[in-house]
Amino acid sequence: MDLLIPEIIRSKRDGNALSPAEIRRFIEGVTSEEVTDAQIAAFSMAAFFKDLNMEERTELTKSMRDSGEVLHWGAFGLNGPVLDKHSTGGIGDAVSLMLAPILAACGGFVPMIAGRGLAHTGGTIDKLESIPGYSTQPTVRHFQQVVASTGMAIAGQTADLAPADRRMYATRDVTATVEQYGLITASILSKKLAAGLEHLVMDIKVGNGAFMKDLDSARALAHSLCTVGTDAGMPTEALLTNMDQPLAHAAGNALEVMEAVRYLQGDVDSERLDEVTRTLVSMLLRQSGLATSDQKAAAMIDDALTSGRAAEHFGRSIAAMGGPSDFMERPTVHLEIADKRPVFADQKFHGSFVHQMDTRELGMAVVALGGGRTRPNQSLDLAVGCSGFLMPGEAVNAEVPLAWVHARDNAGYELATRRIQGAYGFSQERVNPMNSMLLERAKV
Repeated sequence: MDLLIPEIIRSKRDGNALSPAEIRRFIEGVTSEEVTDAQIAAFSMAAFFKDLNMEERTELTKSMRDSGEVLHWGAFGLNGPVLDKHSTGGIGDAVSLMLAPILAACGGFVPMIAGRGLAHTGGTIDKLESIPGYSTQPTVRHFQQVVASTGMAIAGQTADLAPADRRMYATRDVTATVEQYGLITASILSKKLAAGLEHLVMDIKVGNGAFMKDLDSARALAHSLCTVGTDAGMPTEALLTNMDQPLAHAAGNALEVMEAVRYLQGDVDSERLDEVTRTLVSMLLRQSGLATSDQKAAAMIDDALTSGRAAEHFGRSIAAMGGPSDFMERPTVHLEIADKRPVFADQKFHGSFVHQMDTRELGMAVVALGGGRTRPNQSLDLAVGCSGFLMPGEAVNAEVPLAWVHARDNAGYELATRRIQGAYGFSQERVNPMNSMLLERAKV
């Protein structure tokens, strides 16, 4: 019996659990364009209100994975596991740029399919495009060759990988159905499964600078991702991390690449960034069997960084993806970063302490400079951003700025300044600085 698309939508609208055959039929129609945008919107809204159980989420994920090419690594003779991580997005989140080369230096292979910035959060692909010549849209064959030869490659989603997700997400984005956990799960994991991953960790941000504002929401999403990823044959764990303050000292595309380079070269500027990166790497090393304990994982990470191997893997991958062959030796020559000017607190707050910060507003300061998007396909100024954020517990005075703004012109500087000044809260009592960015781990 032929399964009719309107009847599949009706069944979900009425709260029924869809069969694997119904889900596969719907996604096949999305891929062939038999299913219209209106029908995708109707299906997404039905899922939003009636939800998808774990079996439906797993089948939807696998169907979206199978809507296009699935990468296989057997022909490349890899002598290690295929690993990756995914972040739900934050401010100053340059973790991917350090995690991938560290994993490569520890014996893993990282085919990272990354995304662009969304609203106030930055995107790994935008950051990499600040490197002259770097190709974020290589052929699938070249992408796999770079992974095999350097241990890692980071690229954007191609039209061949999970094409059903591309159509589904574009429609969800304009129909207020992005936040549905089952649809989020399928969107994220279908691309990761299409990359041929064997193991995955999720970094789920929680706080005022994240899409997830509270722990209960983050736990629900983590449970969905870990359950579906593992059921689909890709063991998945999640780390819930705090985003009530920026992860790094810089936010902005070229600025975050520079921070990652400095980190890989041994100049650890942010303990927050270091903690999250090391923990995610350790989870993958343990999960994949490359390390048998957290202590051994820590020793492997230390050796990858202090020996310079992680930096070497990053530099080789950049060159293989079209970037400069001497990027790691001369990053300041190749990265364009706008001139900086300080932003100070109003004089009435001098003598007080930073009490809290609205991290989303700090991200919007980058958007105001032109470093983030307010509409799809908008071109970015990759050289702008903010750096040197004053953190909770630190003293406020006339000598130390709240932040530095890297702007092209005075108008951009003024817009960002207002955002930054409005993002800070002050008190006469010094609050204790955050001891850890880590909130909790989750797995099936």
